[in-house]
Amino acid sequence: MDKKIVAAGMQKGFIGAVVAYFLAIALGILAGIWENHCLMIVVQFISTVFIRLFKFLSIPIICVSIISSLSTLSQNNDSTKIFRHTIFYTLSTTILAACVAASLYVLFTPANVAVPGSAPDISSKLGSHSYLDYVESVVPDNFITPFQTANVLSVLLIAAAVGIAISKMPRGSKNQDLMITFFKASQDVLFTLVNWLIVVLPIGIFAFVASLAQEVSHGVSLGGLGTYFALVIAANLIQMFIVIPAFLMFKGFNPIKVAKGMLPALALAFFSKSSAATLPVTMRCAQQNLGEKPQVAQFVLPMCTTINMNGCAAFIFLTVVYLMQNAGIDIHPGVIVAWIFIATLAAIGNAGVPMGCFFLSASLLASMNVPILLMGVILPFYAVVDMIETSLNVWSDSSVSAMVDRDMKELDAVAESR
Repeated sequence: MDKKIVAAGMQKGFIGAVVAYFLAIALGILAGIWENHCLMIVVQFISTVFIRLFKFLSIPIICVSIISSLSTLSQNNDSTKIFRHTIFYTLSTTILAACVAASLYVLFTPANVAVPGSAPDISSKLGSHSYLDYVESVVPDNFITPFQTANVLSVLLIAAAVGIAISKMPRGSKNQDLMITFFKASQDVLFTLVNWLIVVLPIGIFAFVASLAQEVSHGVSLGGLGTYFALVIAANLIQMFIVIPAFLMFKGFNPIKVAKGMLPALALAFFSKSSAATLPVTMRCAQQNLGEKPQVAQFVLPMCTTINMNGCAAFIFLTVVYLMQNAGIDIHPGVIVAWIFIATLAAIGNAGVPMGCFFLSASLLASMNVPILLMGVILPFYAVVDMIETSLNVWSDSSVSAMVDRDMKELDAVAESR
């Protein structure tokens, strides 16, 4: 009875969110066509506020999530072996997701979108710096500046160092427990703030759509925006139905049986758009339906919720490269190769919360001074993309956990035979 009530509540909440999104889009189109001067001032204000809120939340979430995952490495006797296998599969699947996105971009490069206010001289500004200069800027010279300047890669580096340092503290010591508790509590607070932002998100969608409708009414060409969305969705579907199943079959799994066992988690991920919110169901399905050892599932899945983001890697690559292209930056093979690895690294630091990839992409662009006005155009349509991405992320998490569990069982069998 309780499950039916929960399911009914989830369905009602999902339907309400969909209605709110479509209503916001419809009202935004009408407002943009109407072009009332006072209303458009309010629309511009709301758009600016939402973009600032996205940037405000993204950096702390990325930092705290990475620290929370890495700080618990020492709390499990077999954590080192499990961690190595988890990192191997995570990096392999995530970098392949970025490669799939890069291949699609090269084959079907979307046309530019003429968005007023984009900076035409940004390519010359960035062109004066070499890649070594950019790599050098990633290494922080103090603790505060990366957070003030929204330098995501520097924050990732700091978070990884702090998380590993906490894990190396004396196991079970008062100081270690205090630090782990602090960062996990901070993570809960940030997730609550994100949930609040999601509640009022239709207001932001209204503002972004109104701005877009006004620009379209003035003859602004949307160019290859449709191609861009098609590439994002295609990259996710290829990863979901071809790449991940290939990994499972290589390890001796039947992908259909694994998917069937994880179906409740995959469905919840699609509707909730949050791999973090889905985590309890994912862990239960992995242990009960797939027969995974609790020791593995309870270690791998929480970690993968933060660091295993296949869908995010594809979205980051396509979004950042497309907006760089739209800003007039030359996208040559060197840039594509560099961003395959940057997208992979950045995706590993993404938080498993709704809009996490969107927040992270906006932060990466802002850190390079690339205009992010086009992110407001992408936002109204991102809800659908986010559903597919989250399902892919949870599907990849589940597959990584299953493969690590099989590796651990094989190692245990070899040890027992000796």
